[in-house]
Amino acid sequence: MLSRRIVRVKVMQLLYNLQADKELKASDLQGIYRKGVDQTYDLFLFTLYVVLKTTRIALEEEERRKAKLLPKDEDRDFTPKLYQNPLIQELENSEHFTAIIEKKNFAALVDGDLVRQIYRKFAKEEVYREYVYSDSGDKEHRKALLDLFRFMRKSEVFEELLESNFSNWEDDKSLVIGAVKKVVKALPGQPDDFLKSHYPDEETWKDFGERLMKLTIEEDSELRKTINPALKNWDEDRLNTVDNILIKMALCEMLHFPTIPTTVTINEYMEVSKDYSTARSKDFLNGILDKLAGDLREKGMIKKKGRGLKD
Repeated sequence: MLSRRIVRVKVMQLLYNLQADKELKASDLQGIYRKGVDQTYDLFLFTLYVVLKTTRIALEEEERRKAKLLPKDEDRDFTPKLYQNPLIQELENSEHFTAIIEKKNFAALVDGDLVRQIYRKFAKEEVYREYVYSDSGDKEHRKALLDLFRFMRKSEVFEELLESNFSNWEDDKSLVIGAVKKVVKALPGQPDDFLKSHYPDEETWKDFGERLMKLTIEEDSELRKTINPALKNWDEDRLNTVDNILIKMALCEMLHFPTIPTTVTINEYMEVSKDYSTARSKDFLNGILDKLAGDLREKGMIKKKGRGLKD
């Protein structure tokens, strides 16, 4: 579930911290990086838990309607199927997921009143009313859950809940949203421990990310020597710190990751700069990296391998 772009961001942030924090050592970064990978997975699981807990409020809604002295037809016809459906029940009954929830103590992180707020606002939506008062199969249950999750993502309460518990929410948001949607679309019919398959794969976080971080640190001096001529009138010391780090990472990627096309590398770092650097950084990085790539090709230093890849 971890994309190379997210990995690049995590590595960039750690390299930035290494420059900014004089007490931080390069030898500390590997452990911090791995904790960051685990935190992304925990964020995914926590988000899934918040969805599950929100659906449980449908049970409270059923009890509230039953307790009315003069219930209306819609009260009598109401069913808590947002929770009592095969998709959510498979998640609810997963011993593996339950064990994680208890180990991480997720329940203590979620204020019940907050998820009640989310549920009650969603309950006023026409899509939910249509779902509740019509026949439903797995297709309809899935759509309702995706509608709920879409509604939750627009909620300030939901955003604050995630941000207050996970500092990486803003960085990993798109990745986690995609992973939760995949889970909903895959249910039901999954093995009890199927969530394990969503843990970041080693090829991405370790073979790519950890190695990229290690090489960028170890070869800092050589990377500087290669970059400086391309800067022309730009003094390296006057460069934006984030841009400087991104250029080194991109150069390292061009030289040491033969299966990643150079154009992909340049485009990816330009995109990262849009979110984490200045307004002018995208065009600046494009120019510098394009020049570096051309110079390195002429010297035969970029060697790409794999189907359809060129140096």
